[in-house]
Amino acid sequence: MNAEITLAGAEFVQRLSSTRRGARLARRLAAHQLDEWGVPYGSELSDDVAVVVAELAANAVVHGYVPGRDFELRLQVLGAGGVRVEVSDARGERRPEMCAHAIDAESGRGLRLVEALAAKWGVAERVVGKTVWAEVATGNRGSDCARPGG
Repeated sequence: MNAEITLAGAEFVQRLSSTRRGARLARRLAAHQLDEWGVPYGSELSDDVAVVVAELAANAVVHGYVPGRDFELRLQVLGAGGVRVEVSDARGERRPEMCAHAIDAESGRGLRLVEALAAKWGVAERVVGKTVWAEVATGNRGSDCARPGG
């Protein structure tokens, strides 16, 4: 089932607690918002965005955590019917890196999943912290990958 979003420019923004619960909630809120925008649960785009949100939110909670600071989830509908996912945290000095972990490692594969599912992704500086972003579109997995910072 291919989903098509016709609400170009529509946006969803939510601040969440920098906890595992906040990261889980980010994934659920993303899937719910996509459904509201006409992208049904279980569609390729919905599932891909949910995985990307889960990975970026988990990274924000684990690696971008600053006591007393939340992280922010932003979803934006792109003109081509894709979705831009942005997750911002308060730790600008901790930049995401691709790790060369063994295939059976319990961690370190999150950004590889993001790279595989997103058309492109990168990192943007903020006044406080950083934003890790990814653009996801149905049928456009992993093409034109950007390097972090791109």
